[in-house]
Amino acid sequence: MRIGDIEGVELDRLHALSLSVGWPHRAEDWQFLREAGQGFVALDEIGRVLGSAMWFLHGSSFATIGMVITSPRLQTLGAAQWLMKRVFDKVGGRDLRLNATRAARRLYLSLGFQPEKTVYQCQGVAHAIGSAGVDEAHGEVRQLRAEHVPEIIALDAAGFGVRRAALVRKLFGQSVAYGLFEEGAVKAFALCRPFGRGYVIGPVIAKGDTDAIAVVQPHVAEHSGSFLRVDTHMESGEFADFLSHSGMLVFDTVLTMSLGKRLADFSGGATMPMTYALASQTLG
Repeated sequence: MRIGDIEGVELDRLHALSLSVGWPHRAEDWQFLREAGQGFVALDEIGRVLGSAMWFLHGSSFATIGMVITSPRLQTLGAAQWLMKRVFDKVGGRDLRLNATRAARRLYLSLGFQPEKTVYQCQGVAHAIGSAGVDEAHGEVRQLRAEHVPEIIALDAAGFGVRRAALVRKLFGQSVAYGLFEEGAVKAFALCRPFGRGYVIGPVIAKGDTDAIAVVQPHVAEHSGSFLRVDTHMESGEFADFLSHSGMLVFDTVLTMSLGKRLADFSGGATMPMTYALASQTLG
């Protein structure tokens, strides 16, 4: 095996790698990730792509790790650990966060990552529901424009735990965005973009379930009858109920894990924004 730069690999070969492990990423999703981050591939002696690992830097002290894939025939041979050690060489001692599948948790524990919180992968054919039983949010929901991006970046930093301005701008460029306004300021938002089998809603940043529902509802209405996905740490409560009632049932779970400083406690509060939905499992 040898290491190669992920930039030099044809998209169809990366797509074939994710398909080999049942991941839904399209070639377009791989391209977005390559533009947002950096990565390695593992190549065999004839140049076949048998593994990958990516990292996404946010400032000088933090990074997320994702797209750690090894083909089925390499999964018991230590290829993922081999790739991860090379990623460590590139991230320069930063605090790290990733979302681990069940199969990968033992690997990440062996590398020093600690569990934080479960992520619920909620997905299905969406259908709009009424607001019965859901308190109306205080404020006005309307579509966001480019002029609102600085407010979105600030809210995302408060909810995620670190400023990731470049990524938020890139996500905004690929998404339809709704925000909840109060006295002219954005106090919650939700982005929605094409991904995998349909669309993914995220990130969603809000101070409470009611506000989170208010900014997600328009996306559900717009994509009623289409495949929608939300990756959330919310196991129960009004937001989790809203997702299930809208057709997005829990399909799978992954585990958020960190190495170094934990940037968010995920507990939220009446005055602090929270990440109600991830941008994706790869990006956090």
